Amino acid sequence: MKILSIQSSVAYGHVGNSAAVFPLQRLGHEVWPVLTVHFSNHTGYGAWRGPLLAPADVAEVIAGIADRGVLGDADAVLSGYQGDPAMGAVILDAMTLVKTANPDAVYCCDPVMGDVGRGMFVRPGIPEYLRDVVVPRADIITPNHFELDFLAGRTTTTLPEVLAAVDMVRATGPRHVLVTSVLHGDVPEGSLEVVAVSDEGAWALTTPLLPITPNGGGDVTAALYLAHLSTTGSPATALERTINSVFAVLEATLAAGTRELQLIAAQDAIAAPPARFAARRVR
Repeated sequence: MKILSIQSSVAYGHVGNSAAVFPLQRLGHEVWPVLTVHFSNHTGYGAWRGPLLAPADVAEVIAGIADRGVLGDADAVLSGYQGDPAMGAVILDAMTLVKTANPDAVYCCDPVMGDVGRGMFVRPGIPEYLRDVVVPRADIITPNHFELDFLAGRTTTTLPEVLAAVDMVRATGPRHVLVTSVLHGDVPEGSLEVVAVSDEGAWALTTPLLPITPNGGGDVTAALYLAHLSTTGSPATALERTINSVFAVLEATLAAGTRELQLIAAQDAIAAPPARFAARRVR
């Protein structure tokens, strides 16, 4: 695949494009990274340096790619954190250009806005912008459980409720939904689930809940799910390959005792996903 990935970048560590590009390349895909920021490190440290790029500058980079006449070669557009509606508009414009040149291209959006225990951590208005403008135009979205509940406008505590919420969101536009960090009444203590839903059905996969919450895990998950779904055409297979790889990365990160994802150390588990956890059909 050829993937236009419009995300943040850090020099030290792995979030945004600095988390998504290498796993995609390790799987053999060509990535065109367009940076929305270039920071020294992710903001979870509480201090960082570097520029926040203006939406007009990001649009100029994309226009330069278009000047090469290659946007029609792109199979997908990938986006993550959108800190400003103006940046979101640039991403949507890029998606429109790609899809106009290649109607078979897909747009994968990780609608980053918040999480359980933290609430919303983006600027006011961004969650509503993602819900009302961006998500309806996406083909694939990868919200966490907290974000799904916001997008659907309801609180879900059972798997049937989660699936009903996904159906509500899918009715607005996206065909494929991957919900991460799912906790409901039937999830065993010390575990969590990831749920994939498409026109073909719904699948869930359960893993142990590791005592680690590094930044960038969602960025890796979205990138891998886009890649595996696009190459296999199977949500169940994409779910298994993605989560087995991500779990191996998280295990390596925990073992290393660091807050930065161990993407390089665990790269073999990205290139050849282990067959440790299996998906089960739930609908």
